[in-house]
Amino acid sequence: MAIVSLILVGLVAVEHIYILYLEMFAWTKPRTAKSFGLTPEFAQQTKSLAANQGLYNGFLAAGLIWGLVHHNRDFGLQIQLFFVCCVVVAAIYGGLTAKRSILLVQGGPAIIALVALLIHMFS
Repeated sequence: MAIVSLILVGLVAVEHIYILYLEMFAWTKPRTAKSFGLTPEFAQQTKSLAANQGLYNGFLAAGLIWGLVHHNRDFGLQIQLFFVCCVVVAAIYGGLTAKRSILLVQGGPAIIALVALLIHMFS
């Protein structure tokens, strides 16, 4: 289960790096605007807000990666647990307040990673 949880936590980190890219660097691109259901005008108006959100997603990814590479295995697992829980909470909040699909797109992989991580930690 150790390898499975590492892979799943890594995938959540990669997902958040991708979200960082979309929100910080590609927010006004037609494909990104379509993915988020934005008009070009609204995307332009909210560009700086999206970049701020992207930065926070980058911090989540950085925390997950920190936990994955930490030299102390047990402390690394605790770091992973903390940041995966942060992703789950952010996904729940985003799903309830912004767009319901966030629950599935961000929350789904994070919840699966959380379960795998807990099984690994307590087995």
